[in-house]
Amino acid sequence: MADVLPSERSDSSAEPLLLIHGAGGSHLDWPPGVRRRSDRRVLALDLPGHGKSAGTARTSISDYARDVIAFLDRLNTPRVVAMGHSMGGAIALTLALDHADRVSGLILVSTGAKLCVGAPIMNGLLSDPTLAARQIAEACWPTGAELARDAMADRLQKVSPETLYGDFVACNGFDVMRRLSDIHTPTLMLVGAEDRMTPARYSEYLAGGIADAQLVMLAGEHMVMLEQPIGFTAQVTGWLERHAAPGR
Repeated sequence: MADVLPSERSDSSAEPLLLIHGAGGSHLDWPPGVRRRSDRRVLALDLPGHGKSAGTARTSISDYARDVIAFLDRLNTPRVVAMGHSMGGAIALTLALDHADRVSGLILVSTGAKLCVGAPIMNGLLSDPTLAARQIAEACWPTGAELARDAMADRLQKVSPETLYGDFVACNGFDVMRRLSDIHTPTLMLVGAEDRMTPARYSEYLAGGIADAQLVMLAGEHMVMLEQPIGFTAQVTGWLERHAAPGR
């Protein structure tokens, strides 16, 4: 198990909030209002091979889910509200399906029950990782957000090509479309209405397949939590108060 980075905040009796970033990302992909909550303990991890974590990245969502369970075991944390963005959402869904006793709530951001990755991205990650990183960043941020696009492209270029490629291999092999009815966990889905990487219809499909689910669309694209940090954080806070407060 590679090292992971916890960001612990509160000793509240509320179950911890676990933050799982997306492909090529890190714990810094979450806005400060989510990472630095005072109402509950927050565990903001870097997956193996990402951010400040050592080790080797995985090539399957199931392997990443096992890493997360090992992380929680190391921290003696039996249950969490699992919140994941994109690939992290796939990991959170897998936790809810394969380790249901460890998950008391789900917050799924810009993700889907199946994450197909186009051949141009996969081929580009092998042939020209620098160009592929820029193309991914352009697909995640709207026109006019050049500074954010450039910053994301720079961050992706600092991730090893093997890690970034492995993440997209993991996404491409993920499919739980036929298993959604097995999830019996309160779920919030947040998605940017203009998301091109994981279009809003992916979240709509999730909402239709998970019994206790709420879908909220925000203005924005794939990195909606950073595009709309105030509105995003408000939605998360309201849902946690309704569905994941102590005693619920």
